[in-house]
Amino acid sequence: MTDSSPPGGEVLDAHELTARWTDAWRPEQVAERLGGVGTPWCVAAGWALDLFRGGESRRHGDLEIAVPAAGFAEVRDRFREYAFDAVGSGRVWAAAGDEVLAATHQTWVRDPANGQFLFDVFREPHEGGTWICRRDESLRLPYGAVVERTADGIPYLAPELVLLFKAQGTRPKDQADFDGVLPLLSGARREALAGWLTRVDPGHPWLAGLKGPARG
Repeated sequence: MTDSSPPGGEVLDAHELTARWTDAWRPEQVAERLGGVGTPWCVAAGWALDLFRGGESRRHGDLEIAVPAAGFAEVRDRFREYAFDAVGSGRVWAAAGDEVLAATHQTWVRDPANGQFLFDVFREPHEGGTWICRRDESLRLPYGAVVERTADGIPYLAPELVLLFKAQGTRPKDQADFDGVLPLLSGARREALAGWLTRVDPGHPWLAGLKGPARG
């Protein structure tokens, strides 16, 4: 992704966005369509934490998945009846072409029949089978260490990595997610998250909580 946004794009106000996400899919719907796909992918953000916890803790306004940028075409091919709109800097580029996709990393899947957004695809940096963290490019992990799975096979981003991204904004729902997941994190997960947070945001308030007693 480049540092500057491409020209054009449409600004959608908050009310319209909320209305157009009311039919957002659930993880199992995406997982069914992506069964057998070759590229690694995983549910991200709040839904990933709920898959880790084994139950839905709150209502989710959308669904986000992450894929390596080079595998995006393979994922998109599973949803040929839908449009893929690029998103960035508060703008949306409908049915984005290659130039706009190269300049952004976020893509909303839209039902062209009614304009509803169904799920969000993050096209992530990587080198082959190595995942690269968007917050800190020095954090590189094999996809086998990044993607975990539920008992029924739905892939999700490891919770310590989800929280690393959520720590950047710490909205009320992010704080609630942290508070809810923290007691379930093993000592190794806490140690990893604390180390990453110390690198990217050494004064972050979550660091104190990560030093408390861990499960297992």
